[in-house]
Amino acid sequence: MASESSSNELHVVMFPFFAFGHISPFMQLSNKLSSTHGVRISFFSIPGYVSRIKSSLIPSPTTQIISLQIPPLPGLTQSIAGTSDLPPAEAVNLIRAVDLMQPQVKALLSDLKPHFVVFDFAQHWLPALASELGIKTLFFSVFSAVSSAYITVPARLFGVEGGPTVTDLKKPPEGFPQSSKIRLKTFEARDFLVLFSRLDGGPSGFDRVVSSLSGCTAIVIKTCEEIEGPYLDFVKAQIQKPVMLTGPLVPDPPSGELEEKWATWLSRFPPKSVVFCPFGSETFLDDGQIRELNLGLERTGLPFFLVLNFPANVDAGAELERSLPEGFKERVKDRGVVYSGWVQQQLILAHTSVGCYVCHSGFSSIIEALVNDCQLVLLPFKGDQFMNSKLIGQDMEAGVEVNRRDEDGRFGEEDVYEAVKKIMVEVDLEPGKTVRFNREKWRKFLLEKKIQDKFISDLVTELKAMATSTDATTY
Repeated sequence: MASESSSNELHVVMFPFFAFGHISPFMQLSNKLSSTHGVRISFFSIPGYVSRIKSSLIPSPTTQIISLQIPPLPGLTQSIAGTSDLPPAEAVNLIRAVDLMQPQVKALLSDLKPHFVVFDFAQHWLPALASELGIKTLFFSVFSAVSSAYITVPARLFGVEGGPTVTDLKKPPEGFPQSSKIRLKTFEARDFLVLFSRLDGGPSGFDRVVSSLSGCTAIVIKTCEEIEGPYLDFVKAQIQKPVMLTGPLVPDPPSGELEEKWATWLSRFPPKSVVFCPFGSETFLDDGQIRELNLGLERTGLPFFLVLNFPANVDAGAELERSLPEGFKERVKDRGVVYSGWVQQQLILAHTSVGCYVCHSGFSSIIEALVNDCQLVLLPFKGDQFMNSKLIGQDMEAGVEVNRRDEDGRFGEEDVYEAVKKIMVEVDLEPGKTVRFNREKWRKFLLEKKIQDKFISDLVTELKAMATSTDATTY
């Protein structure tokens, strides 16, 4: 294992939480830093995730993957590949495991002596540990700035005793940008309550984030001023720490070829006519949601490709078969695919037949959609997805949100149909025209390579200045 960093080479340890939505941005940032700026990367993983990380990181002699052993806890083995291998109710065990990794992490950092450790929300203990070793820490917020600004700033608990209520969370925190159009519905606010609940007797998710923010040397956020300027200003005012931006981390064009069966199926349809609808590996719909979504897609009359996944230890094939509306498969057999499993998402998005992307509003998924020539329909189900959907659908007016009932978030086939129709059928009406114009504007911005490269080169410049500074506030 390589150890102490040379004086003229930045060495950064990446330490994400072991869920794909967290690991993916860390891998994206690693590739941007190493491929064009020669930053040395040591990427912490768990054994079951090593092969996936290895396949996603750009090969480089200055990049290494270091496996952390998972402490013995009920339900956890060395072979698990993150939260996707655990039933949702047991994901907290992986947070407990990360807490128990402190001794091996300290030993590794003592040997590696990096300039920085880039860490995630779960490792709130890392700044104190790294400080003992003289190592600077960067808290990497893999969520949009609006999510941080609305939920995880000190002002969120101002004047609140015993934790916020649903009513509290429906309102933005004191000082939140007045220009924002964002307001939460009751079911969305209720979903955020889990962040303020103690995890298995330990600190809550909110406590971990705030502790990470207060203890770190600086904050890194996956966004830019052009997209989230007012929210970044609010976060900076709240945190009073250096804030560095990676930009949106636009993915490189996908390599390889689309699997033949999907390429053949998609090629049957006219350009920009197919509705592609994946929900990620860890967003799960219940039977009622699956039913209404399928019926709504059927009602559009458009060809569609729906990808649904299910929690660990569930028979996905049987569950999918059981959840489909009666007679549905026969009615849509010539124009609809419902599939469970991994697909080549970026290659499908780039296919000329795909014209609409219905997604759960994960930030990385939204960026992938915006750089392709397809329209966005937003259907979030949890956490930061709600905030991302409102950022794109309300503030930026670059996508269409599926209407949901306030109290419980229920949506029907009509809501799905109306959202797709607005962006795919009523293209000559003002709402559709406005959304299409705005989406194209952001697509051009995201595809401007000089702008996107500058985000990373500016970040590297800031990191080099901070690495040699004895005072992070004056670098």
